[in-house]
Amino acid sequence: MNARDDHAPSAASRPQLIADTALRLLAARGMRGLTHRAVDEAAGLPQGSTSNLARTRAALLEAAVGRLAEREAAVLTPDELPRPQRDRPSGAEAGAGAASGAGAAAGGAEVPALAEALSLALHRYLTHHRELLLARYELALEATRRPALREVYDRAGRAFREPVVAMLAAAGSAAPERHALSVVAWCDGVLFSCTAGQFHAAVPTRAALRTSCAELLAGMLPGAGASRGRTGVAGE
Repeated sequence: MNARDDHAPSAASRPQLIADTALRLLAARGMRGLTHRAVDEAAGLPQGSTSNLARTRAALLEAAVGRLAEREAAVLTPDELPRPQRDRPSGAEAGAGAASGAGAAAGGAEVPALAEALSLALHRYLTHHRELLLARYELALEATRRPALREVYDRAGRAFREPVVAMLAAAGSAAPERHALSVVAWCDGVLFSCTAGQFHAAVPTRAALRTSCAELLAGMLPGAGASRGRTGVAGE
């Protein structure tokens, strides 16, 4: 079925339509199923439309990565992210002597908000955006074989990794870069396992994801252990 049958898309919307269709094809058919002709057919566009926008396969893949980043950025809105408390000591200060008490209190206070945001994003991916996840896995593997795509993919990934580093630093992490690696890797592992791995048959509840997030953060943030029991809210 064509994505649009009622009328041809405007010139302004056509790049987005093509990129969205490419993502849908990647999720449904895999990398081999993504061709310029297939995008034209699935999007209900005249033959040659995709080639006019992205003349090479590499350009089409880069357009897909860019659109993927845009759509993933909208999974969790900015106002749903935790807001760091002001006048908080940095992670390094929190781990040094006199400031450690303040850092511990700050870390404990931030865990519920961080766990809430992470669990919300994970649950939304698994319940409403599985297609994006499948497309991302296809693109990630292809990026290992295409250096130019790898650069585009990594650049898009930094837009997600850097806010995690900032949030952990604001929460009192003594090693925000290293802790961000653990958090991002854990989130990616949960998403893959529950989409294409051993746990694909059932989506974890929001409450279960929230508890697991809090347990992970408890090992990173000073004073976070005391807050673990308070993160369980009657959930979805």
